[in-house]
Amino acid sequence: MFKHVFATMQDILHDIMIHYPHANDTERKRLDEQLGKLKHFSDQFIEEWLQFEEQMADFRDLQQQAFKPKNGIPNAAQPQSQAQTKAAAGYPKVISTVPKTAPKPTNAVSEKSGEHEEREAAEELCQAMTKGQGYFKLFMFRDAAKHFQAAVALSPDDNQARLFLGMTFMHLQEWQEAQRHFQLLVEVTEHPKWRALGLNALGCIQAVRMNLEQAATYFARAHEADPNFTDPLANMKSCEQHAGQLSLYFGSGQL
Repeated sequence: MFKHVFATMQDILHDIMIHYPHANDTERKRLDEQLGKLKHFSDQFIEEWLQFEEQMADFRDLQQQAFKPKNGIPNAAQPQSQAQTKAAAGYPKVISTVPKTAPKPTNAVSEKSGEHEEREAAEELCQAMTKGQGYFKLFMFRDAAKHFQAAVALSPDDNQARLFLGMTFMHLQEWQEAQRHFQLLVEVTEHPKWRALGLNALGCIQAVRMNLEQAATYFARAHEADPNFTDPLANMKSCEQHAGQLSLYFGSGQL
């Protein structure tokens, strides 16, 4: 997992290094923000890693204390019986009888091949999601969309991948694509928070189109699906009090 995260960070840094020398002031400011986010993530990772190493060092000290020798004999050391000694040396040798009906080699090869393909697909899905989430956190939504689309193509039933893809399209203001994914998500997911996020996003799409009554219905359903999710209530209030401009919360902070 960490390999994929840092591979994504290196790709982003490489892209910044290519475009930075030729960027105008506006573009350079955006690249500086992305670089700051990379630096913050790197510093945070190092800090967490150092804390983990400190805890590991404390555990090793406790481990050494627990296994200090008593009367010259380590706690873990136990005299081995003759049978244990023989077992450790590999005795007795057991020769299995040949089964009367040997398994078909073709089936075994087929099963191993299928398992290998499943593992490869799972690794590709994990890599696509990790890279997509990395770009998403850096607000590079166009790049994130490519990886989330690959994840959905690999696993159409993966609701998390579809949730991230729909939210990415929300930030890209590609409302039609976002609506398609969220409508499918709310029909199939049993996860209350994901259902609430999907309904809230559908409400935002209707609000953008100025279909405020439909938007309010979606926001109410989102709040009902997960009462702890407060964005739908804020969106509902914004629709009620709007004066030509809406302030909408997509809910991406919950991802």
